[in-house]
Amino acid sequence: MEIPEGPWQWLYYPMTLLMVVLDAVMPASPSEVMVIGGGTLLAHGELILPLVVLTAFAGSMAGDALVFLLFRGGINAWLNRFRWGRAVDRAVTVALEKAGRSSTYAAIVAARFIPGGRTASVAAAGLAEVQLKPFLLSSASGSALWAIWMTGLGLASGLATGLPVWANVVLGTVIGILVGMILAAIIRFRRRRAGEPVAGQSVPDQTPSVAAPCTAGTDIE
Repeated sequence: MEIPEGPWQWLYYPMTLLMVVLDAVMPASPSEVMVIGGGTLLAHGELILPLVVLTAFAGSMAGDALVFLLFRGGINAWLNRFRWGRAVDRAVTVALEKAGRSSTYAAIVAARFIPGGRTASVAAAGLAEVQLKPFLLSSASGSALWAIWMTGLGLASGLATGLPVWANVVLGTVIGILVGMILAAIIRFRRRRAGEPVAGQSVPDQTPSVAAPCTAGTDIE
């Protein structure tokens, strides 16, 4: 395999790994942009495909495990001592309402494609104290699909358009956000059809919250 020349092969992999890990804790981290950008750089022959996907996968797995263990270990009690911690509580609750309240293994796989859904589903799984091995298997499946999807967006836009790298990154990111919004809308529609509460409705006794840990096994199939 020919190794591309230039600085990107030295900068992209550690930077992306860090951003994807941080994205689990701080959803504002630009992990999607980094992974899609990696796909675009692939189209320009500046990166190695297996390493791009592996980097995104490893970062996603590591971030999931970090958030899961923190919430399973009771970080929620410590967070609520601070104003910013209570803000995290509200953000996770809102994300749970958008992504779906269920902390089933299927949600751990699918919610990462919805903006904010990855953090919400993993936090809910930690609060519900699901078993570690099934969680890691679900996380691995979701991380692999997410890494391939995001890398593919950047690669496809780079090969199809011939635009500059930054323009292809923007295009791929917009497509990814739109797909996530469509998935969120489908989930909300299905929940409405099933008679479940949706974001904006008052459900104080049913919505998992960082401030009130779920009991073991809650909402787990």
